Amino acid sequence: MEQTVRILMAKFGEGYEEAIVRLALAFREAGFEVIYTDTQKPEAIVASAIQESVDHIGITTLPGADLSNIKKTIDLLRNSGVDDIQITAGGFLSYEDVPKIREMGIAEFFPRGTTLDELIQWAKDHIKPVGHS
Repeated sequence: MEQTVRILMAKFGEGYEEAIVRLALAFREAGFEVIYTDTQKPEAIVASAIQESVDHIGITTLPGADLSNIKKTIDLLRNSGVDDIQITAGGFLSYEDVPKIREMGIAEFFPRGTTLDELIQWAKDHIKPVGHS
């Protein structure tokens, strides 16, 4: 029996709540288990990821997103011993910021305009259950 992939969805920045809900529903309909957190604090995101035993964290970057929060989230995961939880991000970032977040350790960045089908296909191809318990 195949284990369901658990994804924690979070955001940095403000607005676009409807789009995030649509994203979560699309992933759920595609067979993923989705946990959504409205917090924007890296400590709370990492605590939720550990508590929920997720396989992946997807971060939506919205206007006003602080890139240092992405770095802090990655560092907190590593320091907590769960650096096998992959993180992707997508949304509103300038092109010059994308290399910066990749250097931080983001697995992939999806710019605005990436379709739900493209996101779900990438997730099916790249996210595997990591077996946290």
